Amino acid sequence: MQRKAIVIGATGLVGQYLVKQLSELYDTLIVIARRPPRYINASMRFYQVNDFDNLTEIFASVGADRKTDAFSCLGTTKKQAGSDEAFRKVDHDYNVTFAKLCQDKGVENFFLLSSMNADIDSRFLYNRVKAETEQSIISLDFAHLVVLRPSLLLGKHKGRPLESIGQKAFKLISPLLSESLPLHPISAKRVASAMAMSAHAIYERNKYRAEPTLKKIEIIENKQMLAMTRVKN
Repeated sequence: MQRKAIVIGATGLVGQYLVKQLSELYDTLIVIARRPPRYINASMRFYQVNDFDNLTEIFASVGADRKTDAFSCLGTTKKQAGSDEAFRKVDHDYNVTFAKLCQDKGVENFFLLSSMNADIDSRFLYNRVKAETEQSIISLDFAHLVVLRPSLLLGKHKGRPLESIGQKAFKLISPLLSESLPLHPISAKRVASAMAMSAHAIYERNKYRAEPTLKKIEIIENKQMLAMTRVKN
């Protein structure tokens, strides 16, 4: 069976690693982004979108179907977006629109990058919007939805000085911390690996089934991602 994947957020911290890993698992990789990802190979189909408000128009020519797995690593911060409304538009509206368009194409498996602190009752906008996005996509009732909730992401964050400071502090104390700690930071590459591994596990489980597995929502917390991607010496 020819395997296809479709990705948004492919140029972000996690997405850039995810694209490379998915290219090794899928026969066709569809990327929708404002600019080409760093990693490009022959199996990739790149669709440039200058404004995600036009995502529906772009999707009309995208060859997604029930054999396609969908991945979203799309996200921003209030500072980058410029306002509460602009932040919500990116992190909630665009993600939900993408999920609905995928569902209309028959996509059954959806993978969403969220946050450890997603909480609908949080006093922080970022955490509330992450939770709202999760709930909106859960309501679409995909055959299989996987939500990944990482802690602080390690990597080069453009325009995120506070996270950069946090990362520098973590590097000083990391030798003293166990990865079993719930708040232990995680590299973007390991989050991408956990996402790709989850997709491949579903594929292997369903490969010899006439029908997909029962509907399921899987939440992968930070601790589980660290365990999944731990490299043994």
